[in-house]
Amino acid sequence: MNIPDYMDQLGRQARAASRAMARADGATRNRALLLIADAIVRDAALLRAANLLDLDAARSAGLAPAMVERLELSDKAIATMVEGLRQMVALPDPIGEISNMKFRPSGIQVGQMRVPLGVIGIIYEARPNVTVDAAGLCIKSGNATILRGGSEAIHCNRALASIVAEGLLGADLPAHAVQVVDTTDRAPVGALVAVPPYVHLIVPRGGKGL
Repeated sequence: MNIPDYMDQLGRQARAASRAMARADGATRNRALLLIADAIVRDAALLRAANLLDLDAARSAGLAPAMVERLELSDKAIATMVEGLRQMVALPDPIGEISNMKFRPSGIQVGQMRVPLGVIGIIYEARPNVTVDAAGLCIKSGNATILRGGSEAIHCNRALASIVAEGLLGADLPAHAVQVVDTTDRAPVGALVAVPPYVHLIVPRGGKGL
């Protein structure tokens, strides 16, 4: 795989999808979140099977028990992901919210309006639940995202990416609005930071070794 070309492709796709996300109304974005939540419930067994592959590989690689524990996608963790998405739906639509209205000396009234950022790159450790949390928050806020989770969770993240894409398409939103970097190579981390024409914000989530 040519990493720079691959990341450039993800960036282009995310940028195009971000325009559709910015235009989508709150009801459409909420519908996508609900469809994703329902699909996670439906495919819980498939997610656990994918997670088992990750857990077996992690143990074979000698990962610390604490890291293996964080990697595990239990029934409780799946239920928490679903509940988190449904809670996001219940939140007010952040897009278009106006605050801090003030009158200037000239008599003009000015304020701040919340608008989507565009494309957000998120880099995080091997916690499958973060894939859903990050995707959900970006969808809710009308942004596209490129997610680079820990390589130890690659099988589970692939399964979750498929579910998220299904939910987006079901709500008539672009599947490329949420993309998971589909490789265990560490090079995409640097490449993600190096695609500024497409990515407007990078969010690292995790420890110092990230």
